Amino acid sequence: MARQIIFTPKAAKPPPTYSQAVKAAGLVFVSGTAPADPITGVIKGTTIQEQTRQCLTNIQAILEEAGSSLEKLVSVTVVLADEDDFAGMNEEWLKWFPSNPPARQGAKLPVRMPGLKISIAAIAET
Repeated sequence: MARQIIFTPKAAKPPPTYSQAVKAAGLVFVSGTAPADPITGVIKGTTIQEQTRQCLTNIQAILEEAGSSLEKLVSVTVVLADEDDFAGMNEEWLKWFPSNPPARQGAKLPVRMPGLKISIAAIAET
């Protein structure tokens, strides 16, 4: 299977240095996704819960464009600006994945962007 670039206007537009996602080898690799509004590009939400919700909404749209879904997530990397937001992120996360969640790891954002609290990258089956 050839590598396929995935893009949907239903999710935040990525910078020109990377794709929203790449579909290859039966998997969808979703780039780190910010909690940006797909229409305005502005960070949506001021709380970690709101921003986590927007990241997952964007990822859901990207996966659907690739012919996948949140239910097919295999692995997720959650990158936080502030480790104190971990509990709030988990609060929202559990609403999306109350059972059988994907594997997950965490990291800290290496750069500061005004208002950005979280970025989420993901790998899903197609």
